[in-house]
Amino acid sequence: MIRRYLALKRAGVMGLNARNGQYIMRYNQRKFYPLVDDKIRSKKVLQEHGIAVPDLLDEIRTQHDAGHLAKRLAGLSEFVLKPACGSGGDGIIVISKYRNERWLSPGGRSYSLDDLQFHVSGILNGMYSLAGQPDAAMFEALVHPDPILRELAPEGVPDIRVIIYRGIPVMAMMRLPTRQSGGRANLHQGAIGVGIDMASGRTLFGVMESRIIEQHPDSGFPVERFEVPDWTALLDLAARCQKAVGLGYLGVDIVLDAQRGPLVLELNARPGLAIQIANQAGLERRLKAVDRLADPEKMSPGERLDWLARMADSDWSSKSAESISAISPTH
Repeated sequence: MIRRYLALKRAGVMGLNARNGQYIMRYNQRKFYPLVDDKIRSKKVLQEHGIAVPDLLDEIRTQHDAGHLAKRLAGLSEFVLKPACGSGGDGIIVISKYRNERWLSPGGRSYSLDDLQFHVSGILNGMYSLAGQPDAAMFEALVHPDPILRELAPEGVPDIRVIIYRGIPVMAMMRLPTRQSGGRANLHQGAIGVGIDMASGRTLFGVMESRIIEQHPDSGFPVERFEVPDWTALLDLAARCQKAVGLGYLGVDIVLDAQRGPLVLELNARPGLAIQIANQAGLERRLKAVDRLADPEKMSPGERLDWLARMADSDWSSKSAESISAISPTH
């Protein structure tokens, strides 16, 4: 046990206690949590700061409005239905077609109007919300992934999780949906986590259920050495979210839309630690490197990129497979 602990420390691996005590409690004031935990509120705040997000098509907050869903869905053939305060991808329904008075998911599942009304009612009752509190249902525009991602992830919408610390992007991974995950980009449901080199935007290797993998299980396409498009713009977009919501340590989930480019899907005030497994690198070493900077929050996008390039050549990406594999994956 002591040997494993020392190996984790040498690799700069961060555990839950260190994340919560040294970073989240210190840099994330609780008064900002409701803003980030509510996807509708955070979406509106990000838009006010000129940050691109998927469009909000509608929101439902009462059972009365849920009873009039047919009128509100008139003309909508594709959308994403979400709980505003959900977590882990639970309660999300993706609709890509409307045919014969039924809505169809990309995987072919069919929903009637009654099905959707029942689901919305469950969302309002807090079935998927944090701590089971009453919630709101949101209808969001369906993202059409950049075609370059289709070979890498043949179904579902991949996203990119970026950890921002004091305004600096310190670690990132791409989350690739699989058939096992039901087309969702959630690691605990069977999606793939792929580490990303921060300086170049190239993918490193993939992890699926704690196993290192080289190819997507559904397509056979290599997950390594893929160049994320618009990487510089994506990092700048993620970093701008920190000032918009006032959190010093947060996860930013970004999707690459075919027409609009990088869009911020949602924010997370308590991002999980599985990103360390996907990168085979410790997060704490990178956070301490940021703390050595004089004033990281005031660095320009160009200065951030130059710093990331220099750090990529340092020991902040030192790997220790034995140490990293000791972490249990979380979303």
